[in-house]
Amino acid sequence: MMKVSLLHFCFYEYTVQLANALANYVELTLIHPEKVSVQCKDVLDSRIHIRNFEKPRIRDPRNLNAMHKMMHIIRASSPEVLHIQETNDPWFDLTLLLNKMPPLVTTIHDVFRHPGDRQNVFGSEYTRQIVFHRSQQLIVHADLLKNALLQQLSISEQRVSVLPHGELGSLYQKLGVSNDVAREPYTLLFLGRIWPYKGLKYLLEAMPLVAEHIPEVKLIIAGRGENLQQYFPNGCNEKRYEILNRYIQDKEIVDLFQRSTALVLPYIEASQSGVAAIAYGMGTPVIASDIGGLSEMIKHEKDGLLVPPRNVRALADAIIHLLSDRNLQQRMQTAALARCQQDLNWSNIAAQTVEIYHNVINKKQKYNLVNL
Repeated sequence: MMKVSLLHFCFYEYTVQLANALANYVELTLIHPEKVSVQCKDVLDSRIHIRNFEKPRIRDPRNLNAMHKMMHIIRASSPEVLHIQETNDPWFDLTLLLNKMPPLVTTIHDVFRHPGDRQNVFGSEYTRQIVFHRSQQLIVHADLLKNALLQQLSISEQRVSVLPHGELGSLYQKLGVSNDVAREPYTLLFLGRIWPYKGLKYLLEAMPLVAEHIPEVKLIIAGRGENLQQYFPNGCNEKRYEILNRYIQDKEIVDLFQRSTALVLPYIEASQSGVAAIAYGMGTPVIASDIGGLSEMIKHEKDGLLVPPRNVRALADAIIHLLSDRNLQQRMQTAALARCQQDLNWSNIAAQTVEIYHNVINKKQKYNLVNL
């Protein structure tokens, strides 16, 4: 059986789902920082070999020792392929530059950093390009992202594969405790990190327009990032808005999706959306901006609705349309759950990922034969 090591520092939900599915196809070693390991420990397949290392904060010089430990683990696991989830960590990028590595496959979740995202690590926008060019194969989640790599970073087309971002709802149902919460017929959900590119201001501008037609409408805003007081300088109507401006625990996320009739993503820029991936697995319809990877992930009028970004009237009309039509809601819920057994299914994604591994190994073997 092929030996693969999977390395990640973040995107733990995605990595857990992928690792559990890959365990059916390869002998897998999962390598990650100890803090991340705590998040993952109860939901990983028992066949996966888990290796941890202590990872300090980015500005801590002890990262030199952490990278040395990480490299020792990688070498000890002797993988035929090392699969990396993009790290946003300059220490790793420089380690990659200075060390001999096994054949590399890297999943790039965001080709370019989101505007206004203050969690970006200083310098990583430049050092991360080392990963782009050292990897034998890159995986992205949308054709739009592939084209960005080809056109703006001069990556050859043969080195980029497009695989869907699998559903995450089934993972959150394991992480959370389902209380069989009733779905509230006029409740909307805005969930995740709150930065300007998420377009919350446009959703808040749309809410009064929705309320003219559906007085019972309610919006849950859940997540941290921006100070939400700027949107409600005079306070907010607690019957209209439920604000959870903090880190949302995994167990809470299940309840929020069960309560909500629709997830709203009024983004003005997007690569893809892990939040939408949760919604699909929970059977919650999505209303989103027709932009970036969202345009490819969401099937308009089948399992969600797409609207032009920054268009408050179109966003309000889409919300009114969905909340007013129970049959449409049911059809979209059914279609979303069906997608979880099709292109968003992790077993299917893992099988395609293993094909990429085989191609990388075959290319490496051919290269070695040519250079004997």
